Amino acid sequence: MNIEKKVRELVEEKISDKPNLFLVDVKMHSNGKLMILVDGDVGIGIDDCVAISRHVGFHLEEENVIATAYNLEVSSPGIDAPLTSLRQYVKNIGRNLAIKMADGTKREGKLNGITEDAIIIEEKIKEKGKKAELVESVIPINQITETKVLISFK
Repeated sequence: MNIEKKVRELVEEKISDKPNLFLVDVKMHSNGKLMILVDGDVGIGIDDCVAISRHVGFHLEEENVIATAYNLEVSSPGIDAPLTSLRQYVKNIGRNLAIKMADGTKREGKLNGITEDAIIIEEKIKEKGKKAELVESVIPINQITETKVLISFK
């Protein structure tokens, strides 16, 4: 049985009555750490993380899914974690992003919006001998290898 698949099902079951929450990732590490990343359209609280942890832990034990000792961790993705779902992009509209493109280039800009298969950013484009201009660019999601939110401490 695929542990990660089973855990995904358990998490989806637990958050099915909370439409503002969504599963980001499930990862079973070789050191026995089972990581569950959950987020919400307006963030996720500790109470929800605890409830998910108890639900998943109870069912994994009851069904004896994992034979060896494991450590279950439920949290929201860290501020430096790459965005992996469209809902995470939606949540970060208005924030500045650092984007790694499939062709190896890097882009930065403010996320203005998203479509089904692209993001719209406002980026500064500087051409030689000219002043930098703010340009709205549409970037297809399938050309992005990684997107991170840039944190400003101003």
